Amino acid sequence: MKKDITKLYVVVDDFCKEYERYFYSQTLPKNKQPTRTPCLEISEIMTIILLFHQSPAKNFKFFYTSYLSHYLSEFPTLPSYNRFIELQQRCLGHFHAMLMILCAMAKHTGLSYLDSTCMPVCHNKRTSRHKVFKGLAALGKSSMGWFFGFKLHLIINEKGELLNVLLTPGNVDDRKPVRDMTKHLVGLLFGDKGYVDHKLFADLYQRSLKLVTGVKAKMKNKLMILTEKILLRKRSIIETVNSVLKKDFQVSHTRHRSFINGFIHIFSTLVAYIFKSKKPAIKFNHLIPN
Repeated sequence: MKKDITKLYVVVDDFCKEYERYFYSQTLPKNKQPTRTPCLEISEIMTIILLFHQSPAKNFKFFYTSYLSHYLSEFPTLPSYNRFIELQQRCLGHFHAMLMILCAMAKHTGLSYLDSTCMPVCHNKRTSRHKVFKGLAALGKSSMGWFFGFKLHLIINEKGELLNVLLTPGNVDDRKPVRDMTKHLVGLLFGDKGYVDHKLFADLYQRSLKLVTGVKAKMKNKLMILTEKILLRKRSIIETVNSVLKKDFQVSHTRHRSFINGFIHIFSTLVAYIFKSKKPAIKFNHLIPN
């Protein structure tokens, strides 16, 4: 079924104009002009990619060759599929900047949830032969076992909105990027037992950010405020967000043939999730008002 993509295109086009205006103001002018003008603007390429994430299609080649035929009036100069794959590499910086800006625009409510999820880029048997992300991905271990790929670190609020994201190699400890990811956060930060670290807790607490985690088996039990205990039990919201990103948007798969297109897929998936109208959220309707 055809959707109205006018609003989506206007948002993307306005962003691209501001981004290019700022980018060219910070760089030196080029002496040589491009000899080949692309048949699609950057905003059109980004709109097509975001439309793919919003469509029921799970394969981009099928989407481009079949599903996109309903939008020929909006994109009358569509190139071939192979040419589009080459053109989309031009919007890597645009998607990254758009993702960071949208995360910065999310509302800080004082409640945030932190977690990481593994993103394998190949089967474990092909780790030694993998070439696409060679030098970028790494061998890591999660609760599901060993994998070769990346870790996607997420921080969300209780409304399911992304506050910050970070992509690291698979062998990076979950606690290492927390300090940089939480520079602008205050209030309560909830995480699983993998984030237990006394020094990390002290550093964040000095910045008015309290890290609340569960207690490991060999740790001494400590008293916790009832409200914090209830909110800690709601930590499954970020697990739901990870599930939505992996199952509905397919943020992680092992079919990439270019590391640039791989990163474009990850960044565009996160942008498409931010544009999603209905996100996993915590409801406080059951709480009795004071």
